[in-house]
Parts: sequence; structure tokens; C-alpha cells
Amino acid sequence: MAEMAPPERNRYVDFLRAFSILAVVIGHWLVAAPYIDESGAVQGGHLLGILPWTQWLTWAFQVMPIFFLVGGYSNGISWAATKRKGGHYSDWFASRIQRLVNPVFPVLLVWGVIAFFGTQLGIERGIVQMATQLALIPVWFLAVYLLVTALTPLTYAWWSKMGFRSFFLLVSAAIFTDFFAVFEGIPYIGFLNFLFVWGGIHQLGYAWQSGAFRGLGHRLFWMIASLAVLVALTVVGPYPVAMIGVPGAEITNSMPPTIALMALGMTQTGFALALEKPARKMLDNLRIWTGVVLMNGMIMSIYLWHLTAFVLVMIAAWLAGSIGLDVAPGTAAWWFARPIWFALYIALTLPLIMLFVRFERGSVPVQRDYPVPHWRLVLGMVLICTGLAMTAAISIASPEGVTGVRLWVVALPFIGAALVGFGPVYRMVKS
Repeated sequence: MAEMAPPERNRYVDFLRAFSILAVVIGHWLVAAPYIDESGAVQGGHLLGILPWTQWLTWAFQVMPIFFLVGGYSNGISWAATKRKGGHYSDWFASRIQRLVNPVFPVLLVWGVIAFFGTQLGIERGIVQMATQLALIPVWFLAVYLLVTALTPLTYAWWSKMGFRSFFLLVSAAIFTDFFAVFEGIPYIGFLNFLFVWGGIHQLGYAWQSGAFRGLGHRLFWMIASLAVLVALTVVGPYPVAMIGVPGAEITNSMPPTIALMALGMTQTGFALALEKPARKMLDNLRIWTGVVLMNGMIMSIYLWHLTAFVLVMIAAWLAGSIGLDVAPGTAAWWFARPIWFALYIALTLPLIMLFVRFERGSVPVQRDYPVPHWRLVLGMVLICTGLAMTAAISIASPEGVTGVRLWVVALPFIGAALVGFGPVYRMVKS
């Protein structure tokens, strides 16, 4: 597969996609720090709250902006090619949804089964809910990414017409939203920044793909200027240094995203693009490029299952007499034990990937003789995004009911996929 890559392909895009997901995996494994307190109760420790200095590390490990940057680059190329070939938006978008959502189905079902049997076996529902919610936290990102991807025809046309002005209009919208959300305290309005902030970074992907970032000097200036804004917002301004949520913090930069997170994304964009030339030269090495191709072939599986491996290792340690869980997070002993725990996480993640990667690689482009009606696309996307958002926000495990599972949350992505024209429910109805 690596040897078949066309020479015009920008391999650095694939490298950044793989790098960003691996950074997220390492960050999750590091920041989640459950432990057993003196009373014997399980506590969901959070490293950023225990050791405040580690909050600075999120400037390196919160690399979801890179994924949206790469998404803008890829979606722009893909949509432009679809238009040249006279393809339908419905088929294009259905194929994008399928590639992202197909790998989610098995992880939802597996944790639905775990939550059901955990409840029936009498495990405390709070523990079942905490474990399930932690394992499925990664799916929130897909809900936002699907929404931004759905708007590609509009945002790409917007970029083609207005260039960087389209990006700065989104920056302005994010600033106004933050003003009302952070300073005026208007509830829920901050959620608009899921669209403005992530959509803005996605817009920078179009800029990269079209050559608007002209040279090294331009890219370095972009990085330095953005970093200055980021420092002003966090060190001088009211925004926290941490780029992910910290328990007990009054403001979070990620849920919903703020202009501080947008400034981080702009900084990371300038830094990543400044390294493009030497990185592309490095990726001419077939062995390195083969590793990148391998990673991209299982990228969603790694992302979706790495916290399942984490939780299962924690459960095994708890059932084995709380081995290693009596060490207080942030202590020297805790840090020295990290390589051992990471080895265990990797050892369990690999077989999970081998078992479930078929759902990622089994996706094929959606092609039909007629386009899917737009109302089905919109409704299907809304149901998928709602289900994924609720999975991360409230968990599929229920504190009430006989099953111990919020069946409606699990069902929404399956029903949405069927409306779009793929997924297990769609195949059953069609057959």
C-alpha cells in the first residue's frame, strides 16, 4: 500500500493525522489517574487537578486542532474531486460518515453488554457508569467532526471566495460567543463555538491545501503571533492554561471550546506547517512512510479502543486486590510505574485493534443510482451526532432501570446510519 501512494500525495497530511491521534492516546493514558483512597473507595483521579504544573503539557497533547486542520485539507481535496466528477453530495457525505461511524458500532455494543452484565452482577452502578463513560469519552469528537464535515461544500465555497477573511470571520464569531458565554454568563451560548472554533481550524486546512501559507517566514510569523495571543489569553487573561477540562475549574477551554483553544490551534498550525518541508523529505523513506500508512489504516480503531484497554486494565488490577492502585497519583512512585502501566495498556490495545479493525477497513465508498434525500442525510446526521454526544456526556450506562443501559442512546447512531444508507440496521432492512 505504501508503494502504491501516488507521488503527488502529501504524505505529511497522513503523518500529522497519525501523530495527532497517538498524542491524544498518550495524553489520555497519562491524565486519567484512578486510585483507591484510604477508605477503599475508587476515586477517578485527574492528573491536571492533582499536579497543576502538568496543565502546561496540554499545549502539546491537546492536538485535536491538528486533526481538524488535516480534515480541512482532506475534505477540501475530496469535495473538489467529487464536484469535478459530477458526483452527488449525498454519496460523498454518506461515505465520510461511514468511514468515521462504522468503527463506532462495535465499541458501543461491547460497552452496552458490559454495562448490562455489570448491572446484573450487582456491581455498583456508579462504578459501571464511571467506567463506561471513561471508555467512551473519545466519541464526542466524532459528533463535532461530522458536523464540520457536513458543511464542507459551504465552507469550501466560502474559502474559495473570501480566503483568509472566511477564517477571521469565524474567529470574530468565536470572540463574540466567548464574550457572552464567559463574561456575561449567558448559558449554553458557548456551545456555538463547537462550530466556530473547530470550523475555523478546519478552514485553515483549506488554506494549507490551496497554498495560502506561502513560505517558511509566513508560517513562522503565524505561529509566533498566535502563540503571543495564546499567552496573553491564558497567562494575562482569564482563560486557564489547561486546554482540556480540569475538575473544579470555573472555565474550561474544551467543553465548549474557547478562543484560547482556537489560538492554540493556530499556533500548532504554524508550527506544523513550518516543519512540512523537512518532514516530507523524511517521509520519502519507504520504511517510515510504511509505518504511517499502517497507522492510518487503523487510526479510528486506536482512537476508539485505547480507553477501553485502559479501563479493562484498571478493572483487572482492582479485581486482583487493587494492585498498583494504592499509589497516590503524582508521586514519584506513581511516575516510576507509568512505563509498566503503559506496557499493559498497549498489550491490551493491540488485540482489540486486531479484532475490530475490520470494521474500519471494511468501509467502501457509498455509490447509488440516485442521491439520498437531503432530509434523510440531515436527520441521520443529527441522530448520529446526538447519540455520540450523549454517549460522552451522560454515558450509555444508566443509574436506573432493569437493564442498566440507556438503550435510546445506543440506538440513535444505528438509526441515523440507516437513514443515511449504511450500517447494520440498514443492511438488515435492505435484506
